[in-house]
Amino acid sequence: MVRAIAAADAAQAAFPGWSALGPNARRSLLNAAADALEARADTVVDAMREELRACEPWARFNIQLGAGMVREAAALTTQVGGEVIPSDKPGLLSLALREPVGVILGIAPWNAPVILGCRAIAAPLACGNTVILKASERCPRTHALIVEAFAAAGFPQGVVNLVTNASEEAADVVGALIDHPAVRRINFTGSTAVGKIVAERAAERLKPVLLELGGKAPLIVLEDADLNEAVKAAAFGAFMNAGQICMSTERIIVVEAIADAFVEKFAAKAASMPAPAVGEQVDEAAQAKVAAMVDDAVTNGARWVSGQCAMVVDGVTPEMALYRDESFGPVVGIVRVRDEEEAIAAANDSDYGLSASVFTRDAARGLRVARRIRSGICHVNGPTVHDEPQMPFGGIGASGHGRFGGKAGIEAFTELRWITIAGEPGHYPI
Repeated sequence: MVRAIAAADAAQAAFPGWSALGPNARRSLLNAAADALEARADTVVDAMREELRACEPWARFNIQLGAGMVREAAALTTQVGGEVIPSDKPGLLSLALREPVGVILGIAPWNAPVILGCRAIAAPLACGNTVILKASERCPRTHALIVEAFAAAGFPQGVVNLVTNASEEAADVVGALIDHPAVRRINFTGSTAVGKIVAERAAERLKPVLLELGGKAPLIVLEDADLNEAVKAAAFGAFMNAGQICMSTERIIVVEAIADAFVEKFAAKAASMPAPAVGEQVDEAAQAKVAAMVDDAVTNGARWVSGQCAMVVDGVTPEMALYRDESFGPVVGIVRVRDEEEAIAAANDSDYGLSASVFTRDAARGLRVARRIRSGICHVNGPTVHDEPQMPFGGIGASGHGRFGGKAGIEAFTELRWITIAGEPGHYPI
């Protein structure tokens, strides 16, 4: 608790100097931090393996995309601008300006620790804020390596701060940080259940929160889809990092006319995937959760199709936990529907709304369907797992609100202010 308060105090003390620093100076430091992170790649790989059972390809992908997040933030430093708005008052110069807000608390999860740790702090720093990274209890060493890279790059003392804690201290530490008067905004990536708690605590202090929460991503396969492409994308989306990604494909919604052909191809693909390529779940509790969901589905009439490390269950219906609850594991349920309308209804039959996908050879049809799916992200003829640093990333409903990435990040981590300068004598009615 004391360390958390000290981190917030240090960030507050560093804010005036950091916010006054020119954009190109901030850009140079951010680029140097990306270089320093990449230079620690081998150490990060070892930390992710030890803390999270992560395979090396996934760890190195984290480093690559995490460094990309930091470099994209560096490119934003000169885009934190404003505009002149025409005024009806003679001689009045009316300005809308975006300015840093102060101390930003970023709470990052374990599943993509470098990507999401960097995302939590990079754009806020680019905008002139100071930051606190609240590390996950599962991977404190991995998250500490991010902050070490920023320190090695030459960031001033107090600009980037790390807070770690034991699991049993998490609620008290996060509560103290949210309550600290220096903390002006919070971004949280993690489960929907914990996100609600964070949002409620912040609401008591009238502090804005950006929430990126869970998902139950649907991938629709229409009757005119290229099945080979759909199979490749669905397997990647469902099983990458053992399904431990918020965008992971959790439901494959297939039009009945081509369902048998798709399931045959997809089952063969899943059965051919080696365990090292899929990766390992973080712990035994996570494995037990997935096993229970599969057992529930099969008991209630679904059919186990294929896979040990990459599991496929056909005939999933709304009565089953696998239909509605986020598995966060290497299992995907196949939902059979009559037609496009029923596919859209099934895709929207969820409290979540992060990522989605639709496969069809008709691009106009794909766009039409995509616009009817309630999600923050939808890809036509692409996997549900897709992230780029410059894109607006976020969901709706139980998947959260607000957007990371690109110019959306500037909006999230700045205050929009209206400032006027009078150029002529005033005339007032009283």
